[in-house]
Amino acid sequence: MLNVQNISTFYGQICALDGVSLHVNEKEAVSVIGANGAGKSTLLKSIMGEIRPRNGTILLSGKLINSAKTFQLVSRGMTLVPEGRQVFPYLSVWDNLLLGGYTLPYTKRQQMAEEVTEPFPILRERKNQMAGLLSGGEQQMLAIARAMMTSPKILLLDEPSMGLSPKLVYEVYEKISELHQLGTTILLVDQNAEMAIDFCIRGYVLMAGRLVGEGTKSELKSSELVHSSYLG
Repeated sequence: MLNVQNISTFYGQICALDGVSLHVNEKEAVSVIGANGAGKSTLLKSIMGEIRPRNGTILLSGKLINSAKTFQLVSRGMTLVPEGRQVFPYLSVWDNLLLGGYTLPYTKRQQMAEEVTEPFPILRERKNQMAGLLSGGEQQMLAIARAMMTSPKILLLDEPSMGLSPKLVYEVYEKISELHQLGTTILLVDQNAEMAIDFCIRGYVLMAGRLVGEGTKSELKSSELVHSSYLG
């Protein structure tokens, strides 16, 4: 479904990604782990068209998307849940959801808001509450539900555990796993290596802008590099 081939992305003269390649098959759950500054967010932004790679190619469902704009990629079935959640704090939970489906007709938006909150009953309970008054975990659930308003074929998640307590991290990952079980293809990047590896079918290890390892869940867990760098 998604094929990233040898991309290099720069901020001015600084190389943030250096020859990165990865792929995500339909209905897979794939994780990319790495420390802060490894290039994980840059990778997702490069895929979503927020930053243009200087080299390499990105294919979505077999079609080149290097020059596609972000809104075009959303309409083609790929959505990003950004780092830091970025909900609209002074709008209600429900209005945040409706904005996620702003290209849909009004009736369809209401219908989709009902559907995407099925895995997140707390959002239904607090639909009229300002999003900024939700807990960090609830805001993360809102950001994920908002991204699902367009019925994406592949969902990209940037640091879903950031700033959350261990209990809330577990709850958020549980909800992400439910979405995967319902058929959503997922590419997730996170500093929380233990949760990210447990979640994935396959995974990659990113260090200083380069991929230094990859494998199945069991292979990553038994990797000396992963264990010494992230699980020790």
